[in-house]
Amino acid sequence: MKDILQISYFQNSILDYIIFLSILIGGVLFVRILKSIVLSRLNVWSKKTATTIDDFLIHSIEKTLLPILYFGVFYISAQSLIFNPSISKVIDVLGIVVLAVFGIRLLVSLINYALERYWVRKEVDSSRQRSLKGIASVLKVIIWGIGITFLLDNLGFKISTVIAGLGIGGIAVALAAQTILGDLFSYFIIFFDRPFEVGDFIIVGDYMGTIEHIGIKTTRIRSLGGEQLVFSNTDLTNSRLRNYKRMEKRRVVFALGVTYQTTSAQVKEIPGIIRHIIENIKDTAFDRAHFSSYGDFSLNFEVVYYVLSSDYNKYMDTQQDINFAIKEEFEKLGIEFAYPTQTLFLEKSQEN
Repeated sequence: MKDILQISYFQNSILDYIIFLSILIGGVLFVRILKSIVLSRLNVWSKKTATTIDDFLIHSIEKTLLPILYFGVFYISAQSLIFNPSISKVIDVLGIVVLAVFGIRLLVSLINYALERYWVRKEVDSSRQRSLKGIASVLKVIIWGIGITFLLDNLGFKISTVIAGLGIGGIAVALAAQTILGDLFSYFIIFFDRPFEVGDFIIVGDYMGTIEHIGIKTTRIRSLGGEQLVFSNTDLTNSRLRNYKRMEKRRVVFALGVTYQTTSAQVKEIPGIIRHIIENIKDTAFDRAHFSSYGDFSLNFEVVYYVLSSDYNKYMDTQQDINFAIKEEFEKLGIEFAYPTQTLFLEKSQEN
């Protein structure tokens, strides 16, 4: 029996092959037991928790760690055999490739999870989902590019010349496409800083409208006239814009004038009348009402109040209700609104 175990094939005895198979089968069984017992219990435990980080970790173990463990079992068992140098090199290269690929996959999945949990959790909508996927795709390409570069370097490829050529070519491409790259970086600024979002009503210079789409290079706005305005992302990030969707309340200032024939008692009553009217209208907050100045043909009052909404139609409806109520109340009290008039005084002179 001893002689049979010492019989050699391809520089390895039968005993060496038995040891190889024993380690391989034992390792595979260990990984299978680990998967069936430990992971199954972790799955049961994760279903009882409210967080999602445990689900992500279990998914990562199943998709990344288990394949590495299987290859690790094969690699350890293969160390008990003597291979041809070329075969040994293939196994070493395969090990480096497997570790690099699954390591990059783990890093990409970790970044995707972080983006989804940190950004999508704040506000889930289709536009942010599309933006998130676009950013994740760009990061995925960058990570895979860097990972493959380091992998080739570890495998012995001379990539310094290639990197130098890519650097010179990259500078040339960057100079030729600096506008496009500027819009791309502005897109990242818009996504992460969130100065505006789809559905916001903004004013940029002489243009105003509602955000319809935020793209990698351009942002499209639907104006009040109905036409579509297209801005480059760089133009928007470099501009001073007003976002009315973020306005929690609207400050309203308006003035009115009454005739000089209005009595002093009526003039003193007007601020209280206006205050009472505004305080009895829904979703408003009265600030002040004052007899502000003497005009050329009117006694002028200035009124300030707040509409507790950012909706422009709501503001106009509220102002209309206030105007109706003021006119009705003034008519009851006999107070007349002023309008441009001139009074001509004639004096008759007598000759002595």
